Amino acid sequence: MDNVNQFLQGARLDGRTAALLTGAACGAGALLALVHQVYRHQVAKEKMQRARNRRADGLQRAEEAVLQYKKSRPGTDPALILAMSLSELTNSLQEGLLSPEDVFYSYMEKTLDVNKDLNCCTGILLESFDQLTSVASNKEGLLYGVPVSIKENYSYKNHDCSCGVVVNLEQPAEKDSVIVEVLKRQGAIPFVKTNLPQALLNYDCSNPIYGQSLNPHNLQKTPGGSSGGEGALVGGGGSLLGFGSDVGGSIRIPCSFCGICGLKPTPGRLSSLGIQPIYRGQKSVPSCPGPMARDVDSLALAMQALLCDHMFSLDPTVPPIPFNKQIYQSSKPLRIGYLESDGYTQPSPSMTRGIREVKALLEQAGHTVRRTHTHTRTEGGPLDPCLRPQTKHNIILPQSVQNLWKQHAAVEDYIHETVSEWRRLNIDVLLCPMIGPAFNFDYCGRITSVLSYTILYNLLTFPAGVVPVSTVTAEDEEELRHYEGIFKDHWDKLFKQAVTGGEGLPVAVQCIALPWQDELCLRFMKEVEQLVKQSRK
Repeated sequence: MDNVNQFLQGARLDGRTAALLTGAACGAGALLALVHQVYRHQVAKEKMQRARNRRADGLQRAEEAVLQYKKSRPGTDPALILAMSLSELTNSLQEGLLSPEDVFYSYMEKTLDVNKDLNCCTGILLESFDQLTSVASNKEGLLYGVPVSIKENYSYKNHDCSCGVVVNLEQPAEKDSVIVEVLKRQGAIPFVKTNLPQALLNYDCSNPIYGQSLNPHNLQKTPGGSSGGEGALVGGGGSLLGFGSDVGGSIRIPCSFCGICGLKPTPGRLSSLGIQPIYRGQKSVPSCPGPMARDVDSLALAMQALLCDHMFSLDPTVPPIPFNKQIYQSSKPLRIGYLESDGYTQPSPSMTRGIREVKALLEQAGHTVRRTHTHTRTEGGPLDPCLRPQTKHNIILPQSVQNLWKQHAAVEDYIHETVSEWRRLNIDVLLCPMIGPAFNFDYCGRITSVLSYTILYNLLTFPAGVVPVSTVTAEDEEELRHYEGIFKDHWDKLFKQAVTGGEGLPVAVQCIALPWQDELCLRFMKEVEQLVKQSRK
């Protein structure tokens, strides 16, 4: 016992020694933390490099396959195939006037070329070459022999759904998403995955793994997001039909920026099984998949192909409602609500001109068009300065279950109030502005206020589509010089800067219908598309 006491007495440290040892321990801890951080950073770098290497390898192998095919089929005319609409292409494939091989390799070659300029692809689906050899077994499918592109967050067996986040790399999907399965059953050939922003949390299209995608009409502009890779590839001619997802405008914004058509269906109309979100369980503003293409007929054919018994069987939570061609093909005059501004962000001059021109065309065609009010409850009086940042930027996150229920109840009330207002106005559909033209880089993450034009219809669960109707003129650019916005604040100045330099870029409008009336939304989009084409002639 005496020995123990002597040891304990000897172990007593003076203050200076204790301080030195404590400092050393803290220093060692800090060093350990730094080493761990460096190690994690190195692991992330290596994972990203492996992902880039996989992409480069896939692109190279696809390029070699294209060259080999072209040597074996020197008489094939890719330009003729690439110029066809989807309906023309499917008819030619069904009738045997074109082979699936010629179509596949024509689009594969075009995609490889477009990607070199726009950096819009995250990987070639090399399994598509094998699927091509057996596609004849699905010749009765509505999309027989059609190559299709899919956003990176769509599950495809043995391929990552990273959502642009490093931690999600090297976790390949165990099976195809429901939409991919149905597309294959309908004879389509998914052949490439496309880029998106990091964590899907932006309406630009850049992430640390695959980099920044570019706009097909102007390399100094963003293609939009989050389905920006799809927008760029379809807009650049590398894909005839693509599939994205939309939680706040993520299909519609890239379509507007890249000059193509897109549909955000009613949430739940198409299966979302196997489409990866960055956060699961977010129900207040539902995300939904949808098609993106050059024209409205292609969107309608895609919806018709997906809304089939096979989808309803694979995902019983999807209401078994087939596509209603009678509504889509109707020529009955429409009662159209017309909204020129949402009261938060003043539209750019090209947005305003585009919607006014379409309004005039619709009226000339015999449709009833009546002006509607914005969806805010602060109309009829001044907006207090303290509310401006909140109405334009604040996202309220419920802090308790009770608050979450209150938020859900408020959303339900708002949906029913809006539907009642439509009934009172006696309108079938709504025409409203679409964000545009394409932004300069580094502005999408700084301007959330403008998303009120798109995210509102995610909140309301209304189907919403985008149709290109014009291009930015020199006069639009001149008028933009005098743009001040509604509040003349920092956000209005940023929006002006974001859209500056857009001459020649696409201008779009947005077409809205009530929930579960996706066919009517498409029919309205088709009407707009046809009237614009006729006016150009």
